[in-house]
Amino acid sequence: MEERNNRKKIFILGLCAITLVLASTLGTYAYFMTNLGREEKQELTITSGLLALIFEDNSDGINASLSLGESVTKEFKIRNTGTEDVTTNILFSNLLNTFLSESLSYTLEYRTSEEGKWTRVETVGKNVPLSVISSDRNLAKNLIIPAEETYYYKLTITFNDLDINQNKDIDAIFASKFKIGNATFDPSFVPVTVMSILNGQPVKGINEGTPNFVSAATTDEGIFAMEDDYGMSYYYRGAVTNNYVKFAGFYWRIIRINGDGSLRIIYDGKQGYANGTSDTGRLAYTGKAFNAQYNDNKYVGWMFGGAQGVASTSKTQAQTNTTNSDLKTLVDSWYKTNIVDKNLGDRVADVIFCNDRTTPGKDATGLSTDTGLGYGKNITAYGATARVGGPWQTAITQPRFTCSQKNDAFTVSDETKGNGDLTYPVGLITADEILAAGSGNHATINSSYYLYKGSWYWSLSPCYFSSANSFVFDVSSSGKLDHYYVDRIGAVTPVINLKAKYVSTLKGIGTIDDPYRDSNDTL
Repeated sequence: MEERNNRKKIFILGLCAITLVLASTLGTYAYFMTNLGREEKQELTITSGLLALIFEDNSDGINASLSLGESVTKEFKIRNTGTEDVTTNILFSNLLNTFLSESLSYTLEYRTSEEGKWTRVETVGKNVPLSVISSDRNLAKNLIIPAEETYYYKLTITFNDLDINQNKDIDAIFASKFKIGNATFDPSFVPVTVMSILNGQPVKGINEGTPNFVSAATTDEGIFAMEDDYGMSYYYRGAVTNNYVKFAGFYWRIIRINGDGSLRIIYDGKQGYANGTSDTGRLAYTGKAFNAQYNDNKYVGWMFGGAQGVASTSKTQAQTNTTNSDLKTLVDSWYKTNIVDKNLGDRVADVIFCNDRTTPGKDATGLSTDTGLGYGKNITAYGATARVGGPWQTAITQPRFTCSQKNDAFTVSDETKGNGDLTYPVGLITADEILAAGSGNHATINSSYYLYKGSWYWSLSPCYFSSANSFVFDVSSSGKLDHYYVDRIGAVTPVINLKAKYVSTLKGIGTIDDPYRDSNDTL
């Protein structure tokens, strides 16, 4: 820490989109220079009439030298000269950022007059997005500019002094322009993800488009992109062999890199297991029910309203998070013993676990008897069935990583995006993540991809309630996406999220013989 803090990191934003390298007696540092633009006019035609938005940058750009912990601000304005209100987005344009994931953070504020009070804007993320190839990335979305109004904006970028070794920032690059327009994402660019930070080099390119989720992914299909509640998430699909992590004395497999840079991992045993291995050692528990009670809609919940055995009389009551399911109590106990009691809790992120209890109705779920009521003994299919299918419909395959109902977005202390109802930041994999990982639909067997363990284990996603029984999705013993009665006994594989700041300090290349792990872990 002393050596790092004695080195002055220089961060310069100028008017030229070039990068220079400075050699000094203290080491090699990068000057980061960016063309922030002078004036950019964008005219958009919408169905309600002609809209003219003018983005005005101040003429002198940004020129600043920053040491660790310091910030620089940039002010600009957006004028709506049209006759209609408009919703637009601000983008980092042609962004390059190879700093550590949390080294550069940003905030955006606005006011409606030159002398008015600044108000904080909800941005897409807390940290400047990572990218090793010039690309447009979202800065702030869904900004409403009223007709004939001018809004003033102030962007603040901070070079954070992190409580980790930041030597990788010495030769990092930052360059960006800014613009307004539609939010964009080009999946063909190579982002600096958490994995590339670990390797010290970019990962292979993100696959473009959307895979065929109906079919099982039996080979290494690599990495794909999908939005989550924090930004763009990158998920591993198929028989991948570079997603091994060793943490807390256990081996884990990476499900995806979350939009905030944290790492979502699923338990995989006390040793590394090759894909296709059937072994109960890959499970934290066997013979455990999701919940002993089953004859009410509320028992599909990770938590639910009212005491065990008391019938719910409304959807709101059924989905009030007051009572733990049996499995949540068990998983919480596992987390305390294996993470908290080992003093490792500060390395785990508070990221949403989605127990999707939305009830979209029969037209969406394909269940002809679906009432959409979601309480008592009313036949109800839940949100995941509308995306990944059910036993009556195997063709629906549209997984997603966002959680549409805040009450189902389980977090510990985050009550902005989540519900704040968890005791510990631990949960289970979702049906959407199972399908995205390559399970194939309900009729497909897959013993090749990384989630196959040879035993069936629970997911966090409700499937449906019918015939006085609650059903939750699971990964079957043959590897397919399946569902089962909540009172039946199955296996348990906890899921946690490692903080981006912690992950950036790990060594290894993610293989079974050289997993991502603590720098002092010699295996």
